[in-house]
Amino acid sequence: MDQGQPLTGDALDAAADAFERLRPRLFGIAYRVLGSVSEAEDVVQDVWVRWQGADRSAVLDPGAFLARITTRLAVNVARSARVRRETYVGPWLPEPVDTGVDPQVGAERGEALELAVLLVLQRLNPVERAAYVLREAFDYAYDEIADMLRLSQANTRQIVSRARRRLSAERREPVDTAQHRRLLEAFVAAARHGDVDALENVLSADVVAYADGNGMRGVARLEIAGAGRVARVTAFARKFFPGAEYGIVEANGRPSVLLVQDGRAVALVSVTVGPDGIDGLYWVLTPEKLRAYERSARRVTGRP
Repeated sequence: MDQGQPLTGDALDAAADAFERLRPRLFGIAYRVLGSVSEAEDVVQDVWVRWQGADRSAVLDPGAFLARITTRLAVNVARSARVRRETYVGPWLPEPVDTGVDPQVGAERGEALELAVLLVLQRLNPVERAAYVLREAFDYAYDEIADMLRLSQANTRQIVSRARRRLSAERREPVDTAQHRRLLEAFVAAARHGDVDALENVLSADVVAYADGNGMRGVARLEIAGAGRVARVTAFARKFFPGAEYGIVEANGRPSVLLVQDGRAVALVSVTVGPDGIDGLYWVLTPEKLRAYERSARRVTGRP
């Protein structure tokens, strides 16, 4: 079909079927590059529009074709997003995604999906980020990545290697899932009652807490470090969100804490865990990001 000719009937159905089979992977690529549910959804929608207008008879591998468009669009969006985030008030954290009902987002390998890892990825430039994601999360060959990013294979290998070293230097080795959940459950029990001493017992001495509120009143605009300070701030959340229910959910492939007040999500807390306890707390408080988390569940469940 010639480019620009509108799709009708069977042609539209065939194009839509091919696209829908690949949509989870396309969203997964865009989301990891951008750290944003809403921006990734916009990229995938743009890819769909381009797919409708493409000469699909000339496309030998729809998966490779759509992944290439997705990657290039995501890199372009990431470049403009960097400028926008310079005006963000306080720490910027990635938008969480509900992998409990949308497991396909992390089904490839689960790599580069945790909030803490996505945050480190944002410190790479968009091309480095995309190359790392394509290789480590989706296992694309170097020649395929080079084609997607318009690079040489040698340059692509160097970029992925540099990104690996950077992430390795900034990430701690995670504990197993059972230990992660055990500490998170102890954290929830202590936070629910505002028990500062119990909170300190599950935090590492050098724990760091980040709060993404984009200028919300009462939300710390700087990172908070140290078990005592983090425990006191965490206990204060009980007063900041009176009557909120604390529940364990899945976000970005890991157990997380969701605070719900009057039927509405008001905070999502992701944690990283090391040998000495919880060493990172990531509080997502910005309403738009919490709505994006809820919307990520509706993509699969169809909830209104």
